[in-house]
This record gives sequence, C-alpha cells and structure tokens, in this order.
Amino acid sequence: MAEKRDYYEVLGLPHSASQDDIKKAFRELARQFHPDVNKSHDAEEKFKEINEAYGVLSDTDKRAAYDRFGFSGVNTQGMPDYSNMDLSDLFESLFGFGGMGGFTGTGSARRRQNAPRRGADISTQLKLTFEEAVFGTEKEVEITRKERCSVCEGSGAAPGTQPVTCQTCKGQGEIRQVHQTFLGSMVQVVTCPTCGGRGKIVEDPCRNCRGTGLEQKTSTKKVTIPAGVDDGNQIRMVGEGQPGANGGPNGNFYIELDVAPHRFFRRNGNDILLDLDINMAQAALGDEITIPSIDGDVKLRIPPGTQPGRVFRLKDKGVPILNRTERGNQLVTVNVQIPTGLNKQQEELLTALGKTMGTEIKIQERSFFDKLKDAFSG
Repeated sequence: MAEKRDYYEVLGLPHSASQDDIKKAFRELARQFHPDVNKSHDAEEKFKEINEAYGVLSDTDKRAAYDRFGFSGVNTQGMPDYSNMDLSDLFESLFGFGGMGGFTGTGSARRRQNAPRRGADISTQLKLTFEEAVFGTEKEVEITRKERCSVCEGSGAAPGTQPVTCQTCKGQGEIRQVHQTFLGSMVQVVTCPTCGGRGKIVEDPCRNCRGTGLEQKTSTKKVTIPAGVDDGNQIRMVGEGQPGANGGPNGNFYIELDVAPHRFFRRNGNDILLDLDINMAQAALGDEITIPSIDGDVKLRIPPGTQPGRVFRLKDKGVPILNRTERGNQLVTVNVQIPTGLNKQQEELLTALGKTMGTEIKIQERSFFDKLKDAFSG
C-alpha cells in the first residue's frame, strides 16, 4: 500500500489555508477526479483520498487534532468521515441534481417544483400629448391577460367533474429517485412526470380553457399619470400582470409612456425651451411682446440692444418636478431675423441708417476658450 500523503498536500494547500480555501480546493479536485468524469485507472483512489483529506480538514476539531498529532490524531484508518460534510453543492455541479430538487440529508434542502411562483409581467405603450405629460392626466388602458376560467372556475375540469389525485406521486407533485454511488445511496427529488408537479390530474378537461384553468380576458383599468412624466418613463401597476402559479402572486403591468412632440416647445429635463424670432428694430430698440408658455400667453420685455442668441428665463413656467411641488423654468432663446425682400422705402431707411453707423469692420478676437481648445487639440 502506498504511503499516505499529508492532507494539505493532497488538496494542494499550505497549512495556513482558510476553510474557504479548503472548500474551494476540494470542489475543484472532486470535479477533476470524480470517476464518472475522469476515466483514469487511479481516479477512484484519488477521489477517495481527496474526500478523506477534506473530511478531516473541513472539521475544525479534527483539523486541530491532525495538525497536532498527525494521522494518529484522527484515526481515519483510510476511511473518510462524511458525517459532517455538506456535499450538496458538489453534487449539483457534478450531476445537475440541485436544479431538480436536490439531495435529501445533511445540509441539503428540498426545493419543491410545485412551490408558489410569481406570474409574468406584461406591458403596453400609452401615448400622451406634451401637455398631458406636463400637467398629468387620467387615462384608461386595456389589460389583456390570463384569468381564472369562468366555466370551470379555475379547476381545469369540465363542469360536474373534479381533478383527481395523481397516483404516481400520491398528490405530492414530486417523486423520489434513488441513485447508487460508491458513496452510498443518494435520493433525488424530481417533479412528477405524470402531473407536472400539480399533484392532480384532469381526466375530463374543460373545453373552454382546455384544462389549464385559465382563459384570456381583456379588461379596462384607469391609471393616473402624475404631472412631470417624460417620454420613455414607465408606470407600474402592481399585481395586474399574469396570474402566479400554485398560489403565487400575480406579476405586474408596466405602462411605457410615449409623449408626442409639441409644435413650439421642447423639453430639457424640467425646463421648457422656446426659440423666438424678433426683427432688427425690436432687437435694437427693445419691445414688449406676447409669447406662448405652457400655462398660456405671457408678456416678455425685450430690452434695447438685445443680441442674437440671448436667453430669457421665465421662472416656474417649466415642467413640474415629479412628485414635488416645484417646477422648472421656460427658457426663451432669441434669434434676430435679417429681413429679405425689402421694399424701396425700407432700403432707403436702412441705407441712411447704415451711413450713420459707419463702414468700419471690427474683427472679433478669438476667445480664451477657443485658444485653450486649440492647445489641447494640438
């Protein structure tokens, strides 16, 4: 018989290894040398050696005894001790049992396939005008989803009949399968193939729902659109989605908002933008004009000497901040319109004005920021 190797050496770890290091090394080596995966002639012996090392080093008391007295301190006699080992993660990764119900025994949990499950979410799109998005509104939406069958009242069985208990699983919705391995008998819990986990069988299905217990229905619901929503925002109606399975909760219903563009206004966050054309005389001499706002027409004073591109701010004339009382502003950008198609009188007046203003052309110096931009761009 070959000489027993140090347990730390078997797992490829230093004596200072943490419990997480030990568990990680064991998983990797167990996957590598499991006889069902590795067909080498010595794979089974190595796998037993790995399990023996893990059985000692994963137990705090046994590890302390081994560190102090060596093999004599644990007295394994070549046999691994599995009494305190949690192998559920390992067997899930090796065999895929975990997703089908898991092993029974120490450290493992039965995951029933007929446990309550939440229903699926559904969604729709709702069109709004610009004003409806700004001020909020109330709309009606149609929800098409599956609901309890009106004929069989959700049982799935034809009127006058009832589902019967599944004889394969005796109404449990799952069955146990025993697998023999060199580690012993492993019990796997899986969904019953006869009833699909429901525990009951419909022998005479309802013709309206074809035995599902559900039928497609469309209902109308009122939804409140809060002030300040924007294009692409979603509104969630909790519990208005598809029904859950096995008594689970319904999913949710999501409404995606599609806000139509406005004829004049644009939106930037909670500010409303408006571009405004004024003529040369208004820009030079100043004026008081009437402009549109989301609240209706308002007065705007154009001071003398207004330059193209100047922005005027109308405080609190923007979009309400969602779920708050404050509002954004309306920002009015002025563009000075150069006239075309002047009549003779207008040409004479402008010519006279031009003579009084001189013909000198002033070359604008480049700004500091333009120079800085050039410096960075090379």
